[in-house]
Amino acid sequence: MSDEKKSCCSNETGEPTVTRSSAPMWIIVVTLTLLFTGGLFIDSHSGWFGKNIYAPYKSPEQLESFQPRSGAASAMARGKAVYEGVCGICHGSDGAGKPGQAPALAASEWVTAKGFNRLAHIPLAGVSGPIQVNGKGWNLNMAAMGAALPDEDVAAVLTYIRTSWGNKAEAVTADEVKKVRAEIGKSPQPYSGAQLQAMPE
Repeated sequence: MSDEKKSCCSNETGEPTVTRSSAPMWIIVVTLTLLFTGGLFIDSHSGWFGKNIYAPYKSPEQLESFQPRSGAASAMARGKAVYEGVCGICHGSDGAGKPGQAPALAASEWVTAKGFNRLAHIPLAGVSGPIQVNGKGWNLNMAAMGAALPDEDVAAVLTYIRTSWGNKAEAVTADEVKKVRAEIGKSPQPYSGAQLQAMPE
């Protein structure tokens, strides 16, 4: 018995020795997993420790999107939100359009025209057939994407696209959209490019 103790815990001179033992692999794996998971949680929920970020917000941008706005800033924020949810799918979030799908709204003569009458008819009634945009021919069908939207949302979208991506045109009001909608009537038919061109601005 004493020989066994001596052989496992001491050297030949009888002095105690220190033996190395490695940590079990599962402890290392669990520790690394916990550190990685904690890092992901902090990264996605801390707002990078910004002093203005509190739960449930995760970033300064997200917090900013929920701040109340008024006046022109409110209309632009509303227009951007509606545009990205309804129009941006085809025309692109940057207004550059998509080849074979939808023309660009950035620098488009339809968008930057002095008046908004022709432009307002497009989302409220739709477009069908050939149309020229920035000297390029398009032959497409666009549904009346704005027909079901409130006048305030259509006005906000028109204002957003007329003042974004380098476009510099006047804002559109809900009352102005309401007049165009009344002119179109309750059963709008898509317009051709020629019909739109014949309209006064």
